[in-house]
Amino acid sequence: MKAIVVTDEASGTAGMTLAERPKPEAAGNDVLVEVHASGFTPGELTWPGTWTDRLGRDRTPSIPGHEVAGVVSALGYGTRGLSVGQRVFGLADWTRDGTLAEYVAIEARNLAPLPGDVDFTVGASLPISGMTAWQGLFVHGRFHVGQSVLVHGAAGGVGSVVTQLAREAGAHVIGTGRAADRQTALDFGAQEFVDLDNDALEDVNGVDLVFDVIGGDIGRRSARLVREGGMLVTIAGPPEVQPKDGLAVDFVVEADRTQLGEVVQRVRDGRLRTNISQVANLDDAVSAFNPTERVKGKTIIRVRP
Repeated sequence: MKAIVVTDEASGTAGMTLAERPKPEAAGNDVLVEVHASGFTPGELTWPGTWTDRLGRDRTPSIPGHEVAGVVSALGYGTRGLSVGQRVFGLADWTRDGTLAEYVAIEARNLAPLPGDVDFTVGASLPISGMTAWQGLFVHGRFHVGQSVLVHGAAGGVGSVVTQLAREAGAHVIGTGRAADRQTALDFGAQEFVDLDNDALEDVNGVDLVFDVIGGDIGRRSARLVREGGMLVTIAGPPEVQPKDGLAVDFVVEADRTQLGEVVQRVRDGRLRTNISQVANLDDAVSAFNPTERVKGKTIIRVRP
């Protein structure tokens, strides 16, 4: 089968190549998915699981990509809950070959049914952004109605979903980003916007929840914006500064079939829009992941027409 592979961590996305790889087989509790569309997060090329297995052994050449939408083509021994021919979407394991390929073997529990009225391209854009937003807000952030939420990167792939889910749940949302992102963030539902290059972040009054996707200096400064009893939730690594009278949590998104269902239902009924910036085919994936200009939102690879 055709697949995108990586062999050298130092090369980043420039080191991606299109190659022929053996078609995987479905092990116990797995399904084999005929990939129709795949999502990719460039940051995964810095994750240990891209390069080594669970025992720390080199597993290159490895196939990146963890978001998938496709059709079940085979079931492994003991697999339940899904059937051959079923449309599915979900999140591949971090330490196994991923979804930038014509087929991927994935644990059945990491997948959810993809309704027939949701395009594969949209389905592939949902797992990481959708579940990261859901888990950060409702699981780790313990959000409840009426709270204020500061969303960093509100025009991006994750931040735009956080913004929409928070607004729907009854939050007052303050988005951040570059000046050019202002209107996009407001269109996704932010009620206020902070230009991180030109506005003073510290002018934001105390908020109940900060959702940080940036880290570094922004993460450190954001801790001081959390009001007493509030939360700083981040996916940018362990927080370097704790809120004075609040809590800080960093987390890695986990697959959850129920949460996938919640997210895709919101897409179906118009409560949630995905933030897809470009769609490319598998043959053009390497070029798509090495753009000459800044890309807002997600890049999705359409593996099959």
